[in-house]
Amino acid sequence: MITIGEARSYYSEIDAAHDFEHVLRVLKLAERIGAAEGADIEILRAAVLLHDLARVAEDQGGPCHAKAGARRAREILAGHPPEEVEAVAHAIATHRFRQSAAPQTLEAKILYDADKLDAIGAIGIARAYAIAGRHSQRLWAEVPEDFARRSAEVARGDVANTGHTPVHEYVFKLSKLRDSLFTATARAIAEERHEYMARFFERLEREVRGEL
Repeated sequence: MITIGEARSYYSEIDAAHDFEHVLRVLKLAERIGAAEGADIEILRAAVLLHDLARVAEDQGGPCHAKAGARRAREILAGHPPEEVEAVAHAIATHRFRQSAAPQTLEAKILYDADKLDAIGAIGIARAYAIAGRHSQRLWAEVPEDFARRSAEVARGDVANTGHTPVHEYVFKLSKLRDSLFTATARAIAEERHEYMARFFERLEREVRGEL
């Protein structure tokens, strides 16, 4: 439905956490999961390649990039069978963690899973600190006990201020991603990534406190 080269042309310059390299990493994971789970690879590839094309607009104060991206994907893929276009649009519209709409199709679940796998493990840590640098956040801070229970709206607002750190993001979001995954293949991949990330943040706290 769309090639890597064609998809790349729709992406503007953005931070290192959400650039086209992120899209390509998600694509590799999605193809791996899709092959194991029996997904429609053509629909899955198109959804992955277009899933973040509205990210820049959202970061500049625009609408939710998942919903906006789904609308844009329908325009880009016009001419393909409508049911296939809608399958791609649904996957894009439901790939966010901080949302109420849940993915319903296998391809949508795999896009969600692959996108979240790229947010944990060593890559996830690197991305969290890339975002932190962009927002001039500190490396570490004490996290309030009630932070993990805060609403998505409150936490989303916290991301843009300097009181938020990658540790906050780990507590509120990253530590929960493993348990939010849909497919057995993705959950198996997530285990080691999750444990590595947990060990990192535990060690970081001990080093900050001078214990190591």
